[in-house]
Amino acid sequence: MKVQNLRKDDFYLPILRLLEALGGSASIEEIEQRLVDEFAFNDADLAETHERSGSPIILNRIAWARSYLKLAGFLANERRGVWLLTESGRLALAEGEAAIHSRISAAVREYNTRRKAASEASAAEEASPDELSFEPAAMTEDAGDWREQLLTALKAMDPTAFERLSQRLLRESGFVKVEVTGKSSDGGIDGVGVLRMNLISFQVLFQCKRYAGAVSSPIVRDFRGAMQGRADKGLIITTGSFTADARREATRDGAPAIDLVDGELLCDLLKERRLGVTVREVRSEEVSVDRLFFQQFN
Repeated sequence: MKVQNLRKDDFYLPILRLLEALGGSASIEEIEQRLVDEFAFNDADLAETHERSGSPIILNRIAWARSYLKLAGFLANERRGVWLLTESGRLALAEGEAAIHSRISAAVREYNTRRKAASEASAAEEASPDELSFEPAAMTEDAGDWREQLLTALKAMDPTAFERLSQRLLRESGFVKVEVTGKSSDGGIDGVGVLRMNLISFQVLFQCKRYAGAVSSPIVRDFRGAMQGRADKGLIITTGSFTADARREATRDGAPAIDLVDGELLCDLLKERRLGVTVREVRSEEVSVDRLFFQQFN
C-alpha cells in the first residue's frame, strides 16, 4: 500500500487489537512502533510528509485514528501519552470491523451536530465560567487541524528561535538552569538543563531539530556519543518524526536512554502549557426530560 493512499480508517482495527494484546494500555510510542512493524513501514515510508504542512503522513494518520477511536468511546487517554482500551472497545472487537467504522461515523456526526449547536448558543449569549467545558477542535483532517498549523509555524522559525522556544518549554515543564549553548561544534548538543523532581535532580543535555522529515538513528547515536559522561539523560526535540531505527537506538540496552519528543508530542506539550496556542472553551449542553416532574400535575 502506498503511503499517500493510507487512511486513518486503516488503523482502527489494528490499534484496538494491539491494545488488547498489550493488556489494555500502551504508550504512543508503543502503538506507533507496533503499527510500523505490522504494516512493515520502512524509513522512507515514515519520512513521507504532507506537502502543505510537512507533517509525517503515517504518524498523522495514526494520531487521527486514535482521536476518532476515542470519540467513539473505544479508547481513553486519562494520562498524557498513555492510551487505554475501554470496555466498549473490547466489545467492538467482537462486533467486527464494519461495526467499528459504522459507530465511529455515527459518533463523528453526533459530535459535529453538538459542536454546531454549541457554537450557535455561545454566539447568542455569553456563558458563565461555571458552564464552560473544553471540547477539541472539530474532527476534520483539512488545513484547519491545529497541529498542522502549529507545525507549519514551528518549521518556519529560525533554528536559533526554535532553540529558544525549546528552552522556554523546558522551563515551563519543570527544568531549571536551562541554557542554550549555541555551539555548532558540540556534537549536536544545543543546550543543557536541570530537571528537578522532588529531592532529586538530573542533568539533561538537549538537541533541537527543526525538521520536516524524520530524525535517523545516526543522529541519535552521535548525540549519545557527545553527551557521554556529561549528563544523566539526553533529550531530542524535533518538529518532524523519528525513524523506527532511531527509536530503537534511543532505548538500546546498555546505553544511556535518550528521550524523544516528536512533532505530535511537541504540539501537545505547547498546547498544555498554552505556549503559542490559544484554547477557546466551548459551552455544551445535555438536555433530558424529567417525566416524574409532570406527574405531579395529574
